[in-house]
Amino acid sequence: MKSVALKGNKRADRGSSDAKSLRKEEKIPAVLYGGKDNVHFTVNQIQFEKIINSPNVYFVDLDIEGSKHRAIVKDVQFHPVTDKVLHIDFLEAIEGQAITVSLPIKITGTSKGVLAGGKLRTVTRRLKVRGLAEALPDFITVDITPLKIGQSIKVADLASDGLTFLDAANAVVVAIKMSRAAMSASSGDEDEEEGEATEAAAEETAEASAE
Repeated sequence: MKSVALKGNKRADRGSSDAKSLRKEEKIPAVLYGGKDNVHFTVNQIQFEKIINSPNVYFVDLDIEGSKHRAIVKDVQFHPVTDKVLHIDFLEAIEGQAITVSLPIKITGTSKGVLAGGKLRTVTRRLKVRGLAEALPDFITVDITPLKIGQSIKVADLASDGLTFLDAANAVVVAIKMSRAAMSASSGDEDEEEGEATEAAAEETAEASAE
């Protein structure tokens, strides 16, 4: 998994009034846990928003006044009205220890069902997985090539070395649905076949009457 660097400064005070003052200075209160001791610090709001607004998932290489830590963003608290970041929880990623993250999926291939007029529906865009920090990939690859109309790929169908999938096994990740155009074409073919059959039956009845 890719990494991004972020600098922080230790917090001298940890009261709510101090946190409010920090936010006015475009600094976000944060805590790093999972290591030997919890570390309370602040990060620059603009720099962090570049990370949180990215569709990718990164390790965050924290530099807290010279103390280096590799971490992941575990939880972010947002203001209920403005969506401004109020607080961040970082979890230290220690080599040899398993961590839980939500990774984006990457769809590859061209579905047989799509080529036949079906429509690709992406049901799940991120999957929760658990694995060693050093073995985490950037994304989960989902190959849709064999899928036909009406078929889907579920969590149980996926596999990735060193990862355990934590979402429900029967949860649908992607599916190929019948598109409106394909349904209309199919309905038109059926109507045409019915019309031909009716016409043929009428001809047979007329011939029998003539005899």
